[in-house]
Amino acid sequence: MYHPVLWAAFGTGITCLSTVLGSATVLFVRGKTTPTLQRMFLGFAAGVMVAASVFSLLLPAIEEAEAAGGVGWLPAAGGFILGVLFLWGLDSLLPHLHPESDAPEGLPSSWRRTTLMVLAVTLHNIPEGMAVGLSFALAAQSDGGSLSAAMALAVGIGLQNFPEGAAISLPLRQEGISTGRAFLYGALSGVVEPIFGISVVLAAGTITPFMPWLLSFAAGTMMYVVTEELIPEAHLGEHSNTGTMSVMFGFVIMMILDIALG
Repeated sequence: MYHPVLWAAFGTGITCLSTVLGSATVLFVRGKTTPTLQRMFLGFAAGVMVAASVFSLLLPAIEEAEAAGGVGWLPAAGGFILGVLFLWGLDSLLPHLHPESDAPEGLPSSWRRTTLMVLAVTLHNIPEGMAVGLSFALAAQSDGGSLSAAMALAVGIGLQNFPEGAAISLPLRQEGISTGRAFLYGALSGVVEPIFGISVVLAAGTITPFMPWLLSFAAGTMMYVVTEELIPEAHLGEHSNTGTMSVMFGFVIMMILDIALG
């Protein structure tokens, strides 16, 4: 038997470390990143998050609800909607700025441009940490197969966090800040994943009957990020095929991981 908090810390530690490693590319890459590379990074992340939302969160939520004698679609749909509304609220309130934009989003703020850019990626990482943490919480009350599925999700999110880390540190370097600070800011953006992942596991231990709602809630937050930010940004420019194919590639990779390891 394993302790869910320790496993959640391990899983979100993998995803956080991946962000750190991705951010470290700024230490070796010189010059500007091309728009094509940025679209590949964002598209791949979007594909992974869509597949993770379906295979690792929504389907287990439905199965958990039905196993408890409930109606499967109710917590799946209800939690999903609540997750969308939650992240929509954060997106509307928290000041942040995307690298390709000159207009900050959220409430008016006097924060620096670099701070706003880091907060934009931090918003993306919150639902990822929740998703990985909840998967391990589910595994704690189920069998070993659920642990394998949680590990698959952690690996999948970790794979997309590597390019995501690069996607924040490299633009920060292009903004004119030092290489060391660009790496530090990119790495710090991933710290929210263990924080939110462990926190949601601690909460789930006292509200186990609501696990299907929590899983679909995490799916809703992830899908909001995908549709509001990642896919639109992956299709900027004249040629969107690169972004489109990257989304498909990310989806297939995450689907394979979930089936093979789950």
